[in-house]
Amino acid sequence: MTKRFLFGLFLLKWISLPLVAQQDSLVYQSETLQIRQVSPSVFVHVSYLETQDFGKVGCNGMVVIDHGEALVFDTPTSDQVSEELIGWLVEKKIEVNGVLATHFHDDCLGGLDAFHVRGIPSFASDRTIDLAQKAGESVPQNGFGDELSQRVGDLEVVSRFFGEGHTRDNVVSFVLSDRVLFGGCLIKALGASEGFLGDANVGTWSETVSRVKVGFPEIKLVIPGHGEAGGKDLLEYTIQLFGTK
Repeated sequence: MTKRFLFGLFLLKWISLPLVAQQDSLVYQSETLQIRQVSPSVFVHVSYLETQDFGKVGCNGMVVIDHGEALVFDTPTSDQVSEELIGWLVEKKIEVNGVLATHFHDDCLGGLDAFHVRGIPSFASDRTIDLAQKAGESVPQNGFGDELSQRVGDLEVVSRFFGEGHTRDNVVSFVLSDRVLFGGCLIKALGASEGFLGDANVGTWSETVSRVKVGFPEIKLVIPGHGEAGGKDLLEYTIQLFGTK
């Protein structure tokens, strides 16, 4: 083989590697649920919530899959759609090891009971459990303080509380292998408005996101609670959006 041919093979392989890591492909869609693969081990599930102020809103959650096991981060918005998500995983012969809620609102907990009915353990920070109880929401079973590390297959996912922002309890979850951050509603999509502020601390929001940047400097992909995923520019956008509050 010529040197030119070998270089061509190397160049093709080099170019294709980032495309695999940054893949974004639709793997499931219905009227109520969409699932997209955004990295080798990470999927985004999107369900919908009818709101008085913002109309029909798409709500993002995350699924991390490795070696036939899955962890779900934030439930779909209802038990029926949670059952749809679980059913898709079961059909793929993937065992759901747990579900973690990043804060106490309906777009994180609205479909929690469907997981409990199937005996799937649920997790949330102690702050989220307390707020969910006070709000009369479904309550996660297992609490943690400021940080929780979970295994799924051979992968590790770290969920951590960096401070108040969208709510007093919002945590983010980071998939170390894929360098994907699920920011939940703490992080805004590019061009998004401030959104619902009824439980927010706008005075600390920007500083909290700055701590996320420092805490997880390896981030490659960021999944917000609503809207399109992107890079670290989502963190910068959120910092600037609330930086003058």
